Amino acid sequence: MTFYSFAKFIVSVVLKPLFRINVIGSENIPKEGPVLICSNHIDNLDPPVVGITSPRTVRFMAKEEIFHVPILKTILPKLHAFPVKRGMSDREALRKALKVLKEGHVLGLFPEGTRSKTGELGKGLAGAGFFALRSDAAVVPCAIIGPYKKFQPLKVVYGKPIDFTQPRMEKKSAEEATLLVMDSIRELIEKNR
Repeated sequence: MTFYSFAKFIVSVVLKPLFRINVIGSENIPKEGPVLICSNHIDNLDPPVVGITSPRTVRFMAKEEIFHVPILKTILPKLHAFPVKRGMSDREALRKALKVLKEGHVLGLFPEGTRSKTGELGKGLAGAGFFALRSDAAVVPCAIIGPYKKFQPLKVVYGKPIDFTQPRMEKKSAEEATLLVMDSIRELIEKNR
């Protein structure tokens, strides 16, 4: 058993009953090939929740600051997470993320870049659109519908992959591509509230 599988099992045992997690649409995540999961961001627990509800291993970009926390700096790389500098164009992180997709893995992203203070969906950053356009990944929208309250149901909804054939052919901008992603997440939230 890999460290990732072990951690996923332990975290599932704790979080699934605690938040009565209800997963909808996990079959929308392709069983193989590159996948970009784009989710809204309402809580620090979102990455582990996406990690335990996805049938495949998810690699996350995480803010660089948490890689300086003693225990986390040892654990995060074993969970396939890698650092990104916020507030600037981090070329190294962009290259690493594209490599993850090129190798046929799953990359998990929170396009808002930070947690929503209100729980409402915020503005998406261009990164999600950049990865959607620059890779052949299936782009799967995800909605986490809270709140994170003990023993109150939490929904994790995976939508059907967004068809990026046209935007890729038309060479849309990263911003326009991100808008497509955010609209899909918003739709999932509204349909499943």
